[in-house]
Amino acid sequence: MNLSADDFALVIQSTPLVSIDLLVRNERNEILLGYRRNRPASDCWFVPGGRIRKGETLKDAVRRIARVELGVEPASWELSGAFDHIYADNALGREGFGSHYVALGCHCSLPPGSRIVPDAQHSELRWWPLDKLMQSPLVHVNTKRYFEDAPANKL
Repeated sequence: MNLSADDFALVIQSTPLVSIDLLVRNERNEILLGYRRNRPASDCWFVPGGRIRKGETLKDAVRRIARVELGVEPASWELSGAFDHIYADNALGREGFGSHYVALGCHCSLPPGSRIVPDAQHSELRWWPLDKLMQSPLVHVNTKRYFEDAPANKL
């Protein structure tokens, strides 16, 4: 069921949204990031991800989000933890309210030889060495938190 923009705005104002963020590493231990075109967190580098739909299992959500955002399903995946993402803006771009996501980090591996294709939400996808990701002011702080030295973030 798709909500009208007004109904979705009410949801955003009233409750946290649940999303999955894909923490994809390649064989060189680099992290895949996309340069976001859409809100929230537009105009910065962020891990691919998306909202979970009502009635959708985590497995189905991970597969759908990877297909939509990357053009390929993960070969394997494992949840790494739950993270709060609180933004001053919202996906609708409406003034006067921010958004709160409970984002589930999901370590993913892609099938060998996968061809990754960016979707309309990203102007570019790029593999980042972890040290460069952590140092770059262009990478959103919520992305960096997935890779900080914390027990929940250990592979």
